[in-house]
Parts: sequence; C-alpha cells; structure tokens
Amino acid sequence: MPTVHLLDYVAGNVRSLVNAIEKVGYTVEWVKSPADVHKAEKLIIPGVGHFGHCMSQLRTAGYVEPIQQHIREGKPFMGICVGMQVVFEGSEEDPEVRGLGVIPVKLKKFKDTDKSVPHIGWNSANTSAKGEVTNESLYGLKPSSKYYYVHSYAVPYREGELEKNGWSVATARYGREEFVGAVAKDNVFVTQFHPEKSGAAGLAVLKAFLDGKRVQPLSEKPSAAATKEGLTRRVIACLDVRTNDQGDLVVTKGDQYDVREKDGISTGGAVRNLGKPVDMARKYYEQGADEVTFLNITSFRNCPVADTPMLEILRRTSESVFVPLTIGGGIRDTVDTDGTKISALDIASMYFKSGADKVSIGSDAVIAAEEYYARDKQCSGTTPIETISAAYGNQAIVISVDPRRVYVSSPSETSHHTIKASEPGPNGEDYCWYQCTIKGGREARDLDVRQLVTAVEAMGAGEILLNCIDKDGTNSGFDLELINDVKAAIKIPVIASSGAGNPGHFAEVFQKTRTDAALGAGMFHRGDYSVKQVKDYLQDKGLLVRQFEEAI
Repeated sequence: MPTVHLLDYVAGNVRSLVNAIEKVGYTVEWVKSPADVHKAEKLIIPGVGHFGHCMSQLRTAGYVEPIQQHIREGKPFMGICVGMQVVFEGSEEDPEVRGLGVIPVKLKKFKDTDKSVPHIGWNSANTSAKGEVTNESLYGLKPSSKYYYVHSYAVPYREGELEKNGWSVATARYGREEFVGAVAKDNVFVTQFHPEKSGAAGLAVLKAFLDGKRVQPLSEKPSAAATKEGLTRRVIACLDVRTNDQGDLVVTKGDQYDVREKDGISTGGAVRNLGKPVDMARKYYEQGADEVTFLNITSFRNCPVADTPMLEILRRTSESVFVPLTIGGGIRDTVDTDGTKISALDIASMYFKSGADKVSIGSDAVIAAEEYYARDKQCSGTTPIETISAAYGNQAIVISVDPRRVYVSSPSETSHHTIKASEPGPNGEDYCWYQCTIKGGREARDLDVRQLVTAVEAMGAGEILLNCIDKDGTNSGFDLELINDVKAAIKIPVIASSGAGNPGHFAEVFQKTRTDAALGAGMFHRGDYSVKQVKDYLQDKGLLVRQFEEAI
C-alpha cells in the first residue's frame, strides 16, 4: 500500500488516525526524527490539547524548519485540530508562542456567554462563495455532512480575508460565531475537525487528501435543510462493561446500579449479560451514534495495568468505529501487580494510545473536589484531572457525576444548594439538593452537585457526564431539573444521562434544557429502540442531528 508519514508529538489518540488511514488504503510510517520529515512525500500532523505545548514540542525537537521546508517544497501536508492551529501565526491560548506562520492570522477563544466551551460535537464544514454553497467538494467535504470538532480556540471567519491570498475555506457556526473548519491552498490542507473521528464523511476527506483529489464536483446540490449549519444534538451510546461470574467481559445494565438479575431462582442472581462490548459498539456506530462511552465497572484488581482488558476492547473497537470513544473506570494513581507505582496520567496515556479520545473520572473527582474546598478553592496541580488536562487538554477529561436527591422542607435545613422540586418529596417536602456519591452510588458524601461541577471545571475538566441515581433504570426520562441546575452553574458541556426510555425523552431533554448531549444505555441494549430511531424522531421534531452515512 502507498505510505503516508505521521508525526506524533504525543498528541493523544493517534491510533484512530492510523486505523482510518489504513481503512482508506494507505499505510503509516512514523516520523521519529527531524531527518525523517525530508523523506516524507505526504505528511500529517495530528493533535489535541494546547497550542503552546504543541509548538514547544515541535520547536524543542527540531521539527519546525523541516516542516516548513516540506511545505515550501510543495509536498502534500495535512494538519488536524491543533495540527491545523500551528499552521497559523499564533493563538490566544498562548500569546507568547509563535506558530509556523504559514497563514498570518491568529486564533481566538470562543465566547462562552451564549454557549458551552469547549466546542464539542458534530458541525459543518461548508465551502461557499459569497454566502452560497458551491457545487464543488474541497477534499471530499460535503455541505450535507457533519464532522467532529473538539476545541476551545478557532480562527474567526472574516469573508475574503483568507480567500484574497488564494486559500479555499470551509466554515462552521457555533452560536453567533462563524469560524474556519478547514482551509486549503496548493499542497496544504488543514482541518479543525477530526476526520478520523467523523465517520464515513471523515474517511472520505482523508482519502481525498491522500489521493490528491483536491476539488471534485458534487453529484447534486444539497437542499437548504441538508446544509443547515450549527452544532448538532449529540446522541451517545453508553456501555457498562464488567466481568460476569464466568470471567467473560460483557455489557450489562442495572436498576439503581444493581446489575444482577432479580430472579434468583432461575438465574442464580447472575450478572445481566446484554452482549459483547466490541460488537455492540460497532452496532451503535452503524446506527449513527455520535459517540460511544465505555464505563468499566469492574476493577480488574489482579490484572497487570498493561494487560487491562479495556485496552484490548479499545484497540479492537477503534479499528471499525470512527467516532469518539470515551473510557471510564480506573483512571487513578495506582500500584501495579509488581509493586510499580503508576500515575493516573500514565493510565490515561495508555487508554489514549489504545484508541480512547476521552477519559472519564468518577469517584476520584469527588475526593479531589473535597480536597479543593479544604484548600479554600485552591488547585493542587497534582490531581488526575489537572495532570491529564495539562498534558492532553481539558477536552480529554470527562467527569462522571452520580448524584441523588435529598429532600428538605426548607433551604434553611441544609447548607447545600437547593432547588424547589416540581413534585413534593416522600414526606411532602418542597425542596431538594443533589448529593454526590462515590463507589457506584454506594457511598454518599457531604458535597452537592453544584460544588462538584464548579470545582472540577476549575481544575480543568472539559465535560460533565451527568447521571442521576434516582432516574437510573427507570425509563421515565431524564431529570430535567438537575440538568438545568448544573448547566446554570458551569460553562463546560454537559451530557444528560440516566432515565432515557424512548425517543421522546431525548426530544424532551433537548427542548427543555440546554444540555449539550444525551446518553442512552438500556433502551438501546434491550433493543427497545435503535439510535437511528432516536435520531429520526429528533429530526422530525425539527432538531438538528447528524445522520449516518454509508462507508466509502
């Protein structure tokens, strides 16, 4: 197979990019030194995280001049996400650090007054001329397709600014801001989105670049509805993974976190087995899931860290599932079976190298938040949230929150933040607060959900996975009051979880809250409804969603 050179400066999940490149018919050779850049015919620089960190890594390792020379020689060059950002002059993220300067424009941070930051999810990359969608495809980009973005900084789009210097531009909108999603000129093509995580549409972009097909005619001009810009409503499939009593890894689901069958006579109270993790993840991808989340609810205590079964699940899943993968469970400082101390950052790095895009932290985030308040709201710089965020960016950190309602007659009965409940409590109470729990909901802590989410946001978390113990397994819909309360407290995105039982619950949570995404589990695992049925329902209700596209 033809080859493409990939320069990895420890940029997060590159396994998915390698898998995507191989999927479209190419093989990867790694750039291991500056001298290797000169050997490359096609060069790709991926990236997640911090602009300044990326440029510093490239500059310290001696890559800046060879990359610039590669571009000057007219050889094909592609940058992805932060790999795109370094092509520009600089960024507000680190004003003192110079980019490669190929394009004399600087990146700005998104305004968070009207939207969540980071910008996470599926959005457009529309090529246009004077506001009109063109009839041509730039490197496989289609105005009817959506692509996966995850970033806090972007190049603001100003009509004509880049075009007057010969650049072709694809744009997207987030809130009231229009920004550059991709830009190309001669041998250079860079994307703010991740083509390797953008399903079939992203694979088509990668293939077009590697095949050298810069401009292609569209088969037909898409409708206005198909080219509607803006962030889509994310639908996420979640798989709780654990070992059953026979030692096999299975996807399971419980009621209020109890995953054993209730009929002890016929089943012996066995762990509920709903299927194999890799097969089910692939099924949900093919149904159109925007992300897949694995939550490891077994500790694998007697297993060496390097052989953790979830690593193999990620490796196998990322070979055929080209949407973002999140892994939760066991992301903490630990001691290996041979006595070696291993940091949470090391474990997260292993997951990223195996195919994860984000890691989810649960109980340890509650403990870190308690310590944060004990230090009078001061960060220590040593928690897993802070160390992983510093290395890979806040978009790589999801905090899984497991609160339950505690009813009170009056806000004066508790020091915690309360809300007026829409329905009275068991003894007629009019108010409640949301108490955080750890250890899968088995242990309650003296910390409310607002305290937790504001603390982890300050520590560098990029997203909240908001569960609700009271709703889990009920199929009665999401806790809308909880979601609205958390959204009012923070700027980072929130994923609504727990309680989804039918497509109407997804429509309700998107229409009645400002949640950024919604997650389903049991209703998908049991086959009550498919991801596609949920998305079709949302689309019928006028909500913007990404529809699955057939693979190339």
